Amino acid sequence: MAGLAVLVSGSGSNLAALLAADLPVTVVVSNRRDAYALQRAADAGIATEYVPLRPVLDAGRTRRDYDADLADVVARHDPAFVVLAGWMHVLSSAFLDRFPNRVVNLHPALPGTFPGAHGIADAFAAYGRGEITHTGVMVHLVPDERVDEGPVLATAVVPIQPGDTIDALTERMHATEHVLLVDTLRRLLAEPT
Repeated sequence: MAGLAVLVSGSGSNLAALLAADLPVTVVVSNRRDAYALQRAADAGIATEYVPLRPVLDAGRTRRDYDADLADVVARHDPAFVVLAGWMHVLSSAFLDRFPNRVVNLHPALPGTFPGAHGIADAFAAYGRGEITHTGVMVHLVPDERVDEGPVLATAVVPIQPGDTIDALTERMHATEHVLLVDTLRRLLAEPT
């Protein structure tokens, strides 16, 4: 086992941070053909895999079947860790059981707050209602299908400033995500197995 398999569904800004930090990314996998992350990886000479869901469903198979197929693709690259960096698909045990304690997720909220795909917008709305003064970022393991609830590996607080816009907060959140993800993965890769 060596290196990182990075699963992405979009542009790959977190992937770009991993590449800029010279982390050992060995494969980038996307469920979207037009994900710019695939081009980022190809430009860096990293293997890419496109694994679409639609053909699996069209063949009368299930999302669990898709996850098992996805696990087969990732396993061929024998990663030390699988990084969910903007991966917009909740993985089932058909995938997770193949990589126990090795699937790492980045989430734009602190533990126990704002789960799901809209963490930044939800935090900004809560700030607007006077419910919070800060939000944050966490990196956690994904042991099962619960969303954004696995064992926490690292967190960072991101204050919400008076007069902030959602765009300003999003920019600070992404900058914090990049640093926290890189630092956490460096630590994980350095730990003895």
